[in-house]
Amino acid sequence: MTQVGDGSRPAVERSGVPELWWSDAPNDPWRDPWSPAAVLAPALASAPALEPAPDPDRPRRPLAAGAMVALVAAVAALAGGVGGVIGFAAAREGAGPQLGEVTPVAAERPPGSSAALVRAVLPSVVTIQVDEAGATSVGSGFVVSGDGHVITNEHVLTDAGREVAVMFADGRRSSAAIVGRDPESDLAVLKVRQPVGLRPVRFGDSDRLAVGDPVFAFGSPLALRNTVTSGIVSALDRPLQTGGSGEQVRYYAAIQTDAAVNQGNSGGPLVDGAGRVVGVNSVIQSLGGRREEAGNIGLAFAIPVNQAQRVTKEIIATGRAHRTVFGASVGADESGGVRLSAVPSGGPAAVAGLRAGDVVSALDGQVLAEAVDLIALVRRRAPGSVVSVAYQRGGDRRMASVTLTADAK
Repeated sequence: MTQVGDGSRPAVERSGVPELWWSDAPNDPWRDPWSPAAVLAPALASAPALEPAPDPDRPRRPLAAGAMVALVAAVAALAGGVGGVIGFAAAREGAGPQLGEVTPVAAERPPGSSAALVRAVLPSVVTIQVDEAGATSVGSGFVVSGDGHVITNEHVLTDAGREVAVMFADGRRSSAAIVGRDPESDLAVLKVRQPVGLRPVRFGDSDRLAVGDPVFAFGSPLALRNTVTSGIVSALDRPLQTGGSGEQVRYYAAIQTDAAVNQGNSGGPLVDGAGRVVGVNSVIQSLGGRREEAGNIGLAFAIPVNQAQRVTKEIIATGRAHRTVFGASVGADESGGVRLSAVPSGGPAAVAGLRAGDVVSALDGQVLAEAVDLIALVRRRAPGSVVSVAYQRGGDRRMASVTLTADAK
């Protein structure tokens, strides 16, 4: 059972769900410098046909005619030699391309192409390097203001001290201070120490995304900087819970995508087809085994950018962020839905007329199967949002409008 809105740390467990994980490793386990190579010998050309032997009884040409033929042959040879020298000199002076040369082609692409989009976004993406206790981990982030603010995942900075190193796409490097972090939303803000020539990203509207929209994931997977992968939005508002015993529990109502995301992509931007940031790449799902050995399996999850903007603005302004709460203790119901086990008076749920024992089956039309579904969908919304709730009380089906609020912390 998990408290929503009482300030306690959530602890909902989802049985049967594979462990979700993230980690940022600096090594690329797939690079193989020992792959076999072979040198291919050129094919042999066929031998030329032999000329027949001269006939000793064939009549001879007169001596004068033979001399004339020899003179003409000599002049031709001389002319050919002079021409060859002139051609060689012209080639050396650049009059024509040398054998094997490649004429450079400008990497220009039309506006609106994928290459043009990538070229516009990459200068705003950074690689974040965290050095702690002799170990180095790598994550990603993106510039959101000209004075040096950078958004990333909180879990990228888990082992960080007061500062981290930030590397830009053009090779520049700077230290950055940690402005603040919010472990529950998995978001954090850095401030670059040398904010010279920074290019902030353009923001999109994650509430306007549709399943099937094209997206691009930017970052440094497996410490491979300036990497871009592409895919589509696979699902929206995917409820996820991460963390277990002794770990930070986090809830996401995530954008699901099939763009390849691996360790090191954490904190990088998810960008729409117009080059606008719509999410923060945060979670991949594993089929099991050690976290450090898992990789992309065609499923990745990003925090919606509307939620990220709201949380990071609070962090920049106050150093912390508030949770959005429903005002009830919740647990799964055997018949499906989310049972309200306690509804404190004065909270959002109580004000809307909900009581302990009610079973909430949908929020804004999205069906709820487990407690994590309700918690994740509430956390994605801003305090003050009004949500439509379908619930059952006894055998009656009812509707209520709940105005969500911020927690008191």
